[in-house]
Amino acid sequence: MKKEMKYKLIKELNNLPELPTNIIELDNFRKEDSMDTKKLLKILQQDPLIVAQILKVANSSLFSFRTKVDTLNRAINLLGTKFVISIAIGSSITKSMNSNLLAYAANIDDFLFISSLASTIIDSWISQIDTDLKDELLLPAFLQEVGKFTISSIIQENKLTHEFLQELESSKDIEKVEERFTGYNCSQITANIFKRWDFSHNLVFPIAFASDVENAPQEFKTRAQILQIIKILCDIRYPLSNENIEKALKKVALYGFDIDIFLKSIESIKEQIEKAS
Repeated sequence: MKKEMKYKLIKELNNLPELPTNIIELDNFRKEDSMDTKKLLKILQQDPLIVAQILKVANSSLFSFRTKVDTLNRAINLLGTKFVISIAIGSSITKSMNSNLLAYAANIDDFLFISSLASTIIDSWISQIDTDLKDELLLPAFLQEVGKFTISSIIQENKLTHEFLQELESSKDIEKVEERFTGYNCSQITANIFKRWDFSHNLVFPIAFASDVENAPQEFKTRAQILQIIKILCDIRYPLSNENIEKALKKVALYGFDIDIFLKSIESIKEQIEKAS
């Protein structure tokens, strides 16, 4: 079965749609490191769905601003251009892939939540370590679970959703279940999607090696370690569960990151979510 699923996954990757124009424009804007808010607004306003998703995230339990965020301009001012670009690119990619996450018993809102949570953790935690590294990781952190849409599509196509969900529930290890059913995990698939779309190595490599840190090229090792920790915390079925925080904490210690800084960031984010719920 795994061999057949690998073939179908490869076929699915070969049949990816062309990268939407607005993603190309957003990625170019991101690379320019521009502060031209008017230019960013013009790009974003081409797609009302993306604007709606940005406002949804801005008004989510992750932030709880004092008043409702009802304009795109205010969302950019409050969240920052890099965070908003991450949401926009992620939303546009999920729309272009034309799939769902039923195989994970999840939906687009769940994806947006864990993706935004991932970038929020990067913003809170890594900003205290290295602001340049934080800026580099906001987008890959937001996008690293995109491959789940492809996996879900293949699982459903082969009528294996029930078995897949059973395995997810019994094993509590998403990566192992993904590999058992398809031959690949989400990190590998996501990296291949972005490689085919000709995204930069700075995006592709940290995601690709988040599930294989030991073999990561030295220049990408720290980024891969951080994304692996983020992936554990932002499990689409059990985000920020006590069990996953414990698993992540072991990696934090293993990789030599400051444990106190990490825990304070996570506790602050959890408190914010609980307060808003």
